[in-house]
Amino acid sequence: MTALLEVQGLDISFGGLTAVRGASLEVNRGETHCLVGESGCGKSVTALAMMGLLPGNAVRRAETLRFDGGDLRGLSEKEMSRLRGDRMAMIFQEPMTSLNPAYTVGSQMAEVMLRHRGGSRRAALDRAAELLARVRITSPGMRLGQYPHQLSGGLRQRVMIAMALMCEPELLIADEPTTALDVTVQAQILRLLADLQTDLGLAILLITHDLGVVARTAHRVSVMYAGEVVESAPVRTLFSRPMHPYTRGLLSCVPVPGKIRPGDPLGSIPGMVPQVTPDFAGCAFRQRCLLTRPDCAGPIARRRPSADHAYLCQIPPEEMVRS
Repeated sequence: MTALLEVQGLDISFGGLTAVRGASLEVNRGETHCLVGESGCGKSVTALAMMGLLPGNAVRRAETLRFDGGDLRGLSEKEMSRLRGDRMAMIFQEPMTSLNPAYTVGSQMAEVMLRHRGGSRRAALDRAAELLARVRITSPGMRLGQYPHQLSGGLRQRVMIAMALMCEPELLIADEPTTALDVTVQAQILRLLADLQTDLGLAILLITHDLGVVARTAHRVSVMYAGEVVESAPVRTLFSRPMHPYTRGLLSCVPVPGKIRPGDPLGSIPGMVPQVTPDFAGCAFRQRCLLTRPDCAGPIARRRPSADHAYLCQIPPEEMVRS
């Protein structure tokens, strides 16, 4: 299957700091690909690089950066802006700061349609009302006239999803879309995204640090650590047969009902994430890894336990399974 989004060897730096190094992932049509890792590992900046939204002081390089077969690396800002909001759309972490407080919900949603598809304002507002109803917002006509501050966090997030769908994009990037929401609303938003994917055939790149969300929603998972994709696999494979020591550490930190007794310490990964500079070499996890060895300071091998499973580590699969 040809990937809708293909990223190979993505590097992003800010002055003397490297935010992303050699990251590679693919998102196929109709699938949910979760990009997972702790805060600060480079997930959000990777998404911004794909959308061409990096700040001016960032330097982006990539061996491959393709959307639907087209090379994104050489596009001008004008050409990239034609894709954003049209064929590619993004939901940001905090809907309150993503929505303009000075304009009504209807004005902001209609602007997306008018910019990319043209037509009348009335038709754009009708489309906005239709999508608000589709994301299960009651009284959509009334909501179009409201301002963001008049909506709850869950409603604002639904508005952001509806706005992203105004032009029927092929790829939806959702950056921690449930972080600021309570557990009940989180479940509703995730179920909504799954239903929309089924109905519209969306490809979704879902960025999260929540392994529970990954288990419920993903078809495929890429695990990031210190700017690198250290492991990538189908979701069932990742949870049943994790290979990278960092992935194993993350999974060991998840409390298991019935196995963790009250008062028992929760799992943790000792140490701190290193600061990655342009001349950094070797495995970034080696200072925190219980399986580290001398050659972890050199070039790291990409291992493939199977055709759809890859991880970055000096330890081969047969040794990792025994460890």
